[in-house]
Amino acid sequence: MRSPRKETEAALMTEFTKYQHIERLGNSEVQGILNGVVYVYPKLDGTNAQIWTNDGLVHHFGSRRRELTLDNDNAGFMTTLLGPPRTTNDRYLLDMVLGYPGCRFHGEWLIPRSLKTYTEDAWKRFYLFDITRYNPATERVEHVHYEALKDICDQYGFTDYIAPLRILVNPTVADCHKCLKENNYMIQDGAGVGEGVVLKNYAYWSKYGRQTWAKIVTSEFKDKNRKKMGASVSKCRKLGEDKLANRLTCAMVDKVVANIEAECDGWSSKYIPRLIETVWRDFVTEELYNGLKKLKQHEQTVNFRTLRGFVNQKIRELKPELC
Repeated sequence: MRSPRKETEAALMTEFTKYQHIERLGNSEVQGILNGVVYVYPKLDGTNAQIWTNDGLVHHFGSRRRELTLDNDNAGFMTTLLGPPRTTNDRYLLDMVLGYPGCRFHGEWLIPRSLKTYTEDAWKRFYLFDITRYNPATERVEHVHYEALKDICDQYGFTDYIAPLRILVNPTVADCHKCLKENNYMIQDGAGVGEGVVLKNYAYWSKYGRQTWAKIVTSEFKDKNRKKMGASVSKCRKLGEDKLANRLTCAMVDKVVANIEAECDGWSSKYIPRLIETVWRDFVTEELYNGLKKLKQHEQTVNFRTLRGFVNQKIRELKPELC
């Protein structure tokens, strides 16, 4: 008999699940999302779509709210992709999904809606923006980091994934607003900008325990800001948690890696959660006290959720080949 956790994992890997609601920046659901490394993506104006497999053999298709069938499709999404491949990306996408059973591939099926200024060759294509999967170490569904998403797509030659416009560290709201004018992704020359931007902080979890993204919609920004947008700001505020995380060194991470390799007779990607957890524990034990003494008084109130996010990001920067 399977354990309750295994039952949960099996359900999350096989049953349809709705894609999360993206919150407007400023809502309580995304309070604190700008504390850390924020990836700014173009927001497309199509219809939400997802693909997954539970056995590496059969594709499943969904919209935002339901699983699709050939008799109950959504704007031709399932029918088109199961038909004769129109492009190599169609074929690579289906191969990629079969190669990663248990992962959900979320994207935008670009069809004409409010925004009609996309290039002619942009329509009726699936643009991947997220991969989610169940993490048994944390017992929750998590978003794959952009760098890992890119590696998976590159492995299969799939090129219709959405890359970030900017990567900002501790941006202000104004910093994020300025990225709106840079969103000309798939837009015809001289036809303005896209619908808006999506803000993703992969280390962020809301106070409600959810990994949630934020958005800024272009029309709202224009209504509130009639003046011409100025140049992008490259210098952002520096948080005490960020300064503390910079005390983490490559030697500290290497020490943990070496201990895991010795105990487990080599390294495997399945040890990444253990690596992150052990480095965090060692960092708090060995570096936090001395680091706090070097901060200014107003920086010494530490949000441990924010600090952990910075430490996790620092591990990825120090050891990208492992994480």
